[in-house]
Amino acid sequence: MADWSIIYDKWVPKEQTLREALCTLGNGYIATRGAFEEARAETDIYYPGTYLAGGYNRLTSEVAGKEIENEDLVNWPNWLPVSFRQSGEEWFHMSNVEVLDFKQELDMKHGTLCRTVYFRDSKGRESKLNTRRIVSMANPHLAALEWQMTPINWSGEVELRAALDGRVINSGVARYRALASQHLETLDQGQYDEECMYLVVQTVQSKTRMAQVARTRVYLNGDASGIMPQTRIEQGYVEHQFKLQATEGQPLRLEKSVLLYTSRDWATSEPLLDACVNITRQGNFEKALEVHKRAWQRLWNRCDLDTACNKKVQSVLRLHVFHLLQTVSGHTVDLDVGVPARGWHGEAYRGHIFWDELFIFPFLNLHLPAITRELLMYRYRRLNEARSAAKESGYKGAMFPWQSGSNGREESQVIHLNPQSGRWLPDNTYLQRHISSAVAYNVWNYYQATEDMDFLSYHGAELLLDIAQFWSTIATLNKDTGRYEILHVVGPDEYHTEYPDSDEIGLNNNAYTNVLAVWVIQKALQLKDVIDDSRFEELLTKLHLTPDDLTRWEEISRRMYVPFLEDTKIIAQFDGYDQLQEFDWDTYKAKHGEAMRLDRILESEGDNVNKYKASKQADVLMLFYLFSSEELLSIFKQLDYDFKPESIPDNIAYYEQRTSHGSTLSKIVHAWVLARSDRKRSWANFEMALMSDLEDIQGGTTAEGIHLGAMAGTVDLVQRAYTGLEIRDDVLWLNPVLPDEMPCLNLQLRYRGHWLQLNITTRKMIITFDKGWSKEVKIGVQGEIYTFRTGDQKEFDIQR
Repeated sequence: MADWSIIYDKWVPKEQTLREALCTLGNGYIATRGAFEEARAETDIYYPGTYLAGGYNRLTSEVAGKEIENEDLVNWPNWLPVSFRQSGEEWFHMSNVEVLDFKQELDMKHGTLCRTVYFRDSKGRESKLNTRRIVSMANPHLAALEWQMTPINWSGEVELRAALDGRVINSGVARYRALASQHLETLDQGQYDEECMYLVVQTVQSKTRMAQVARTRVYLNGDASGIMPQTRIEQGYVEHQFKLQATEGQPLRLEKSVLLYTSRDWATSEPLLDACVNITRQGNFEKALEVHKRAWQRLWNRCDLDTACNKKVQSVLRLHVFHLLQTVSGHTVDLDVGVPARGWHGEAYRGHIFWDELFIFPFLNLHLPAITRELLMYRYRRLNEARSAAKESGYKGAMFPWQSGSNGREESQVIHLNPQSGRWLPDNTYLQRHISSAVAYNVWNYYQATEDMDFLSYHGAELLLDIAQFWSTIATLNKDTGRYEILHVVGPDEYHTEYPDSDEIGLNNNAYTNVLAVWVIQKALQLKDVIDDSRFEELLTKLHLTPDDLTRWEEISRRMYVPFLEDTKIIAQFDGYDQLQEFDWDTYKAKHGEAMRLDRILESEGDNVNKYKASKQADVLMLFYLFSSEELLSIFKQLDYDFKPESIPDNIAYYEQRTSHGSTLSKIVHAWVLARSDRKRSWANFEMALMSDLEDIQGGTTAEGIHLGAMAGTVDLVQRAYTGLEIRDDVLWLNPVLPDEMPCLNLQLRYRGHWLQLNITTRKMIITFDKGWSKEVKIGVQGEIYTFRTGDQKEFDIQR
């Protein structure tokens, strides 16, 4: 990798689907995988996919004798197809030529994907193919490519084709292939004018329409050929064909500009009409590329993290920021979409929204907070669905779904396939009620970073209060202990969903869930001192919250039960955790490596991971990830538990030995909690998280869609953990301890309306304060508070 590029200089077919995911181009509205232009979907080799942010559809499948409805992120028509052939011969394909030289480059600075192939066909004819592609960051509806073929040792008549292909299905995830997959029906296809063809499709259930209009132009030796295409039309497919004479040594170039509009778009009369009108306004590829580059430059000016002293980290961090900005950009605002766990890069997890926002929003809060606000509005607009879910389960307030899609109902699978055993098994992970706390946490931390009182007063406070009310009604009083408990839930560790040999699903008193519930209630009660009295009273009336409710909240916030292992200061993951068996880690790590999916492995062996002290990912340790030691100790003190700072390393050590890291998020958390106590182990975890997608350490999962939470989490480790950044008591605290392997860092942060420039080394930190909305901001450095005003620059000695 170079500073700004991923470069592949060998053609390795078995790596192609991974490369397609990593080379996806997107702009927050649409995303297209890095498939070759000539490729169609071929199992385990190629998978072209184009995805629309929030473009879902539901289908019903029969599985194990049951009808199961799933909502999927739809694979929309493939706009990429371009290929050539000598007259009457077969179409060019990488599998039917001898590849003499190959290079593919993802240019992250400019948001382009380029490919060069030097090849020889079966008749000894040699050619060179060059392609460039963008999904415009300047115009959310525009995608464009330039395709150029140069004959090296031959001349003759050739045929070109460029197409829009709507004959696609969802087949990008092997374990879903037995399920219904035909999401699209074709409404129309044809020719708009001499240069332009169109295709209109609609999802069969959600009835979202998409119109694609493509303009194709051919150039010979740099000049417009003047050749008009012939059009071939089939159901769901429209193609432009060109016949022309190729001359040895002279490049033959095709430009293809595509506009994609949908029935969900704002300021649109009708998708096909607007696409047709606007395609005539588009310039050539170079002009589209120029404005696209400028749009990317504006993003990088604000979002780049410069770690020039470690080139490897620098390039991979940029890859992670790049994919984050392709998933959620300025074009995301007003789309009413969430941020999917796997980006808009593939069909894994069906494009659903989980709790990964916890790992993604901190970066956005401090760079592009307007996007965080919009993504929080996705949750607010689904508040009524969350209220209905709580009511149907016997609770009050708002209970958000573990997996969310179009309208905010629970989209978690009822059953899931274990690919190692081939069996369909019950899926009880929907009991991860802690997702509601994640929503509340994100609301509060967005407010802390931005001081956006309008959002907090009119949207955020309502979310916080409703979620607090949910926790107060799911919590029950144990009269024997005098403490409140939360029963029948699942924590972040998805390996444990029930007790061994139990007929009931769920676990009791997951420590993470209980502590987060207390924190949410505390913040909800604090709102009275933050927002206007009149607004607070309005919300109490609107949400039917009574003085008795608030009294109960106060009681729960002081008397919630948190389990501990007997005679220790080790927080128990849940009640009964200490009764589980220890797991034979050495044997299984030797056989399967460290990042194991133990649930699948053991089930295929006739065993059950619920029996063992073996976690998929950080669970208890999430508490030390989300909260500073001061804040966490304050919660335990209010609950009247004697939990001391010196107990934290013991908790970390205990669960480190019992975690399989079956989730890419887990290494993020472990790197974070070790950042100050054991920098070497923190860095080892960070490096593994950093490379998890690039090297596909989970063995095939990245090809189905990148892990956006892990990508954002690594960036946030650099941005907050290693800088000691924390917002507490209206002060932005900075206490940098850079790893030895990364002794310098330069970045910009957006904090409460101001841009801050941080230049950090192992010896000093310089803070430069730009213009902002407020007159002054308090910044704390190593325990001392300083007041910064516009134009201030201060230097601090931070030697260890």
